[in-house]
Amino acid sequence: MNTLNAALATASILLLILTGTITASSAQERTCLRGVNIAGAEFGGYEGPYGQSYIYPSDATLAWAASRKMTVIRLPFRWERLQPELHAALDPAELARLKKTVANAKQHDLTIILDPHNFAEYRDVKIGQEPVTVEAFADFWRKLGSEFSGDPRVLYLLMNEPEGVIATTWFKAAQAAILAIRGVGADNLVLVPGTIWTGASHWFDDMPGGSNADVFKGIADPANNFAFDIHQYLDTDFSGRNATCPRTTDALKAIEAVTIWMRQSGFHAHLGEFGGTGSPDCLDGLAKVAAYINDESDVWIGWTAWAAGDWWGDYALSLQPRGIIDTPQMTVLKPYLTASDGSSAVCGGAPN
Repeated sequence: MNTLNAALATASILLLILTGTITASSAQERTCLRGVNIAGAEFGGYEGPYGQSYIYPSDATLAWAASRKMTVIRLPFRWERLQPELHAALDPAELARLKKTVANAKQHDLTIILDPHNFAEYRDVKIGQEPVTVEAFADFWRKLGSEFSGDPRVLYLLMNEPEGVIATTWFKAAQAAILAIRGVGADNLVLVPGTIWTGASHWFDDMPGGSNADVFKGIADPANNFAFDIHQYLDTDFSGRNATCPRTTDALKAIEAVTIWMRQSGFHAHLGEFGGTGSPDCLDGLAKVAAYINDESDVWIGWTAWAAGDWWGDYALSLQPRGIIDTPQMTVLKPYLTASDGSSAVCGGAPN
């Protein structure tokens, strides 16, 4: 039995001891994680200099998020910048930028989802191919996991939108990363995506290596503190790259199917990305998706819309305010950020 397989077997045993069954995220209720992605630190590939190719969120943008009563931001960044060489130490300057942003966001009473925005690759090589092995990915999370260990305001999203890897390969990488995080004593909530951009519309696709629904039923977390990261756009090909949202009904059906699977399997989920332009059908779709996720709060612990960020300019899906004026998309989403009385809503509990 190799090291990875031994670790996987150990995780299963630990989980059985701790919970008596393979279940998902903790049943405890928590403040709903509703907010936005704040992009910028993933911009510019992975070679460009800070301040020219990429930037972390400004304090003004964080303050805006807090002023709208958001409870969470999803913070994309690049794996290569934080760990310039596989298996090496994290880059001190980049880690300092990340930590400063986390500290600033916490000052605004925001929870932060750390999001290595790499689509399951490192320097254009997919996880599972040399030299970007499963062990290399686990090493990255072992190092990053220890930096924010035990901080309940920092959540670990294993990877943004894995694609180009089969579900069984990505499963091994995700499982190894969870074990690496728990191995350094970090009990932070972990968000686990599936393959095929972790889209709800692809969750049940019968692909080589199996579907996300089949393969990820076996995920194991010794700390029993994880949820799935799901994405879903509303445009014609569910990519978020088109100007209108004619497939909102199809998107909602896909999200509903995933909700049923989550509930039947005892899992929780977070809608990490959804978005649209200011077209009337997109605005209608954004409201319907946010309302649905809020209504199914026993399964869904929240959502983060795509995307705010200081450098978006005229990007059609931008949620970044124009001065003090919110975009039409943000105006539509704002009522769904809180409970009906304006207080922070509660999500979670036991889906079963």
